[in-house]
Amino acid sequence: MIKKLLLTDKAGTTILIRLMVGAVFLSEGIQKFLFPDTRGAGRFEKIGFASPEFLGSFVGTFEILCGALILTGFLTRLASIPLIVIMLVALATTKAEVLANDGVWEMLHGSRTDWSMLLGSIFLLIKGGGRYSVDRALQDKRTQTG
Repeated sequence: MIKKLLLTDKAGTTILIRLMVGAVFLSEGIQKFLFPDTRGAGRFEKIGFASPEFLGSFVGTFEILCGALILTGFLTRLASIPLIVIMLVALATTKAEVLANDGVWEMLHGSRTDWSMLLGSIFLLIKGGGRYSVDRALQDKRTQTG
């Protein structure tokens, strides 16, 4: 099981996606704690979620941890899964109303970062961490010893 989670190819360009996805999620997670009224609990309360204080901290913690894992390329596939869920929930809860009220073009414009993070996370789930990742180093080490 762990072998499949670490599995990745030798693509050197994957680091570009990892840097983008990891840095954005790490930053957003930190901001949920720095600016709880606008980015954390306050945002979840405005959307209408129950227990916004818990959710702000919960989601922020996952974004920080998974963002850091993706930046280093350690357990990249596993770390991408919660981020995919976060982005799907974000799109469903914040962009459905824009779609209904303002139309498809306004929704697409307002969700461009959301779509980028979702697709980047899906890419990392499929491909893994790539050449310059801890996953690849562990895979290479396992190949040499096993």
